Amino acid sequence: MPKASLFKRYFLPGFVFQSVVIAGGYGTGRELAEFFLTYGPLAGLLAMVLISTVIWSAVCAVSFEFARAFKNFEYRGFCINLLGKFWWLFEVCLIVYLAIVLAVIAAAAGTILEETFSLHYAVGVIGIMAAVGFLVFKGTSVIERFLASWSFVLYAVYITLFIACFATFGQDIVANLGAEPVGTGWIVGGIKYAAYNLSLIPVILFPIRHMEKRREAVGAGLLAGPIAMFPALLFYLAMIGQYPAIVDRPVPANFLLETLGSKAFQIGFQVVLFGTLIETGTGVIHGINERIAAVYKEKGQLMPATLRPAVALVLLVAGTLISGVGLTSLIAKGYGTVTWGFLAIYVIPVLTWGVWRIKNRQRETERKA
Repeated sequence: MPKASLFKRYFLPGFVFQSVVIAGGYGTGRELAEFFLTYGPLAGLLAMVLISTVIWSAVCAVSFEFARAFKNFEYRGFCINLLGKFWWLFEVCLIVYLAIVLAVIAAAAGTILEETFSLHYAVGVIGIMAAVGFLVFKGTSVIERFLASWSFVLYAVYITLFIACFATFGQDIVANLGAEPVGTGWIVGGIKYAAYNLSLIPVILFPIRHMEKRREAVGAGLLAGPIAMFPALLFYLAMIGQYPAIVDRPVPANFLLETLGSKAFQIGFQVVLFGTLIETGTGVIHGINERIAAVYKEKGQLMPATLRPAVALVLLVAGTLISGVGLTSLIAKGYGTVTWGFLAIYVIPVLTWGVWRIKNRQRETERKA
């Protein structure tokens, strides 16, 4: 097998990670308002850069190397090696979290098309189902190309958004950053934000199969934090210019775009945002399909191709039913419910027991050599 490109070994995992974390609310701005801006502009910025990004990089680095060392490229095998007989605890939390994520995607998709194009809410939901179903049917290679390509489009749009906002109300951004002292609670906010997003790492391990060496896995992990957080940082800085009014908006992105007054840019941004919803839905559902495919492989069978879009349809329909709760409530209450569970059963174990197992694995490999 030819060696994978530099991009696939060092950058692709970060872009895949960014693709699955963005649409849970960071793409709409709701997550950023809930976990960062509520503590004040400067405190939220510190939580984002010093806490969440650092945690993302550290956990990604260890998780990617753990997956490479044990050749576990789907979450079931990964969790069995990490948690032993208690691996199912991760899956229980994942099912709850996945239901919330897919509900957020469905709610955001319906809201975007309804508010931007005056289409019926159901059109957005059905559109998401069709797009995700098509991509998961096509398989890993097509999904990797789509996630990486759309990430570059996303970067371009978020950079443009930041420049436009800074040009329009840059003085407000600067003034609001220094308007409030750094209080308390922002460290916890940064940890919570990092923790519930990290729960998806074992679900999107399929790009790790391109890696052969430890430095590639660790390097890709360290890069994953900044790669995933950079668009969020640009968006957050733009949102600061409309603080505090933007904090309580269900879809802060819409409020920000309306403030800019450019209908063309608003439409373009929402099209890109809709694509990020497809990214996240595809990434997490493909991770579930890879877990199912591994079970078929253990039995000496191949997972039927038609089962992949069927799984996507069932999960998205379930998410749609839950989405009736509303985007703001889902993010404010739902995510917090499972965050501490993932900290206990994944983040802490992988940074302690996982590191020990990696070192032990290396010693075993050296002895055999």
